[in-house]
Amino acid sequence: MLANRNAMATIAVKDLAAARKFYGDKLGLTPLESAEEGVLTYQSGTATIVVYVSQFAGTNQATACTWSVGDEFDAIMKALKAKGVTFEHYDLPGMTRQGDAHVAGDFKGAWFKDPDGNILHILNR
Repeated sequence: MLANRNAMATIAVKDLAAARKFYGDKLGLTPLESAEEGVLTYQSGTATIVVYVSQFAGTNQATACTWSVGDEFDAIMKALKAKGVTFEHYDLPGMTRQGDAHVAGDFKGAWFKDPDGNILHILNR
């Protein structure tokens, strides 16, 4: 029933202006028109990311959105860091850290937060 349908990430925020700067300027996502007040919509590859105002913003303590960036992982990490993104460091079983990247075999992942504390993730697959 849903196997052939696209899914979208839906991320709650408290401050829409701060979210606009973060998702548009720092992450470089393409803004789309949104007819709803308190809602920002972005294009990310073939996916859509909806950012909306909610009193519950930042309460999720798990990853809210992941980007699979393939071989561009290191370059994207460097570009995000240059734009002021701070990467999180976690103690994850079976993983070591190389700088800000968490590594296990040929897997590389990095986590960072938006201004409301939502956890975002890039990986090299």
